[in-house]
Amino acid sequence: MAPGPPSSFIRPLVQRLHPYLPGEQPKVEGLIKLNTNENPYPPSPKVLAAIKAAVDRRLRLYPNPTSEPLREKLAKFHGCKPENIIVGNGSDELLALAVRAFVEPVGLAQNWVKTRLLGKSYVQFFHPSYSLYPVLANIHGARTNAVPLNLDFQMPSLRELRRGRQWDFQAALTFVTTPNAPTGRGYSTAQLQQLCAAQQGVVVLDEAYADFAEENALSLALKFPHVLVARTFSKAYSLCFQRVGYCVGGHELIAALHKIRDSYNVNGLGQIAALATLDALPFYRANFRRIIEARQLLSRALAEIGFEVFPSQTNFILVRPPRFPAAAWLQKLRERKILVRWFDDPMLRGYLRISIGTRADVEALVKAARAIVH
Repeated sequence: MAPGPPSSFIRPLVQRLHPYLPGEQPKVEGLIKLNTNENPYPPSPKVLAAIKAAVDRRLRLYPNPTSEPLREKLAKFHGCKPENIIVGNGSDELLALAVRAFVEPVGLAQNWVKTRLLGKSYVQFFHPSYSLYPVLANIHGARTNAVPLNLDFQMPSLRELRRGRQWDFQAALTFVTTPNAPTGRGYSTAQLQQLCAAQQGVVVLDEAYADFAEENALSLALKFPHVLVARTFSKAYSLCFQRVGYCVGGHELIAALHKIRDSYNVNGLGQIAALATLDALPFYRANFRRIIEARQLLSRALAEIGFEVFPSQTNFILVRPPRFPAAAWLQKLRERKILVRWFDDPMLRGYLRISIGTRADVEALVKAARAIVH
C-alpha cells in the first residue's frame, strides 16, 4: 500500500495553524528600516570585542547548558538568586515554554472535565498585544482568551474587567505585554500588581521594552510565586542577531521551565555577548536616552503634521496618519525607501507603528511625511 499524500502526515492542528508574521526583513539596500523595533545603534565595542575573541577553538564545544555564568551575573543585577532565572533563545522561547509548562491542551482537559484541568487550558492576553501569544497557544492545542484593551489602548481596571465578564481570573496562563506592543502604552506597576494579585493562574509580564519606560514591574516576579517577568537582550541591547532572553521568577516556576527547555538552548556566542553587555551598561543607558529623545522629537513633529500620536514608553510609536488610509501611507513611505509597520487587524488597520531610529532617520521620516501630506 502506497503512503498517502504529504499533507496526510501533518496533524490537523498544524494544518489549521496561521504562523506568526514577523516584520519585513528587506533584501535591498538603502532602506530606512523602522518596522521591527530594532535598536538603531550597534552593541558596545566591548561586546563586539568579546564576541570576536570567542571565535576560536571553542566553536567545536558545547556551550554552558544552563547559561550558568550569565544567570549568576543577572541574579546579582536583579538582586535575586540564579535559581530565580532561566535564559532562553530569545524571550520567545521562554514564552513558548510557559505555555507548555503551565497550560493543558484542550483534548487532555476535556478528558478530565470534572477536575480542575478544564480551567487549565486557557492562554489569556489583551488585544492588541504581541501577536505571537495566540500562535503559541494554537500550536499547543490550548484555548485562547483575547480581551480588548480600552479604545485608547489603556489596560482596563480590575473593576472594568470584572464588569465585562470576559476576563478569566482562573486562566492557566496570562500574558501581559508591558509596555504594550504594538501600542507603546506603559502600565504602572501599581496597576499590574493589582492584576497579578487577582489572578489565580500564572502571569507572565512580558517586558521586552522595559528599558525605554519610566518604570518596570520586575519586583512583582520576586513578590508573587505565580508571576514571571520576561526580558530580552534584543530590543534595548542590540543583540537581536544573537537571540538571548531570560525570565525572572519564583524558583518553582523557573525549575519547571528548566525541565522542558532544549539542551544547550542558548548558543555560546550569545551567552558571551550578554555577559559583556552587563559590563557595559553605561554605554547602553546613554543610547536609551538618545532613543527616548528621538521618540519625543518624532512624536512632536508628526503631531504638528496632523498625525494622532499615542503616548509611548517603548522604542516605537503608534500613530494614526492624516489624509490617507494607513495602508496607503505604508506604501507611500516605502516608495520613499522608508519601512514602517502596518497590521491587518480590525483594531489596528487605521494605524502605523514606527520604530525609533537615529536622529537622521527621524528627520528623513518627517521630511517624507510632510511631502506626502502636502
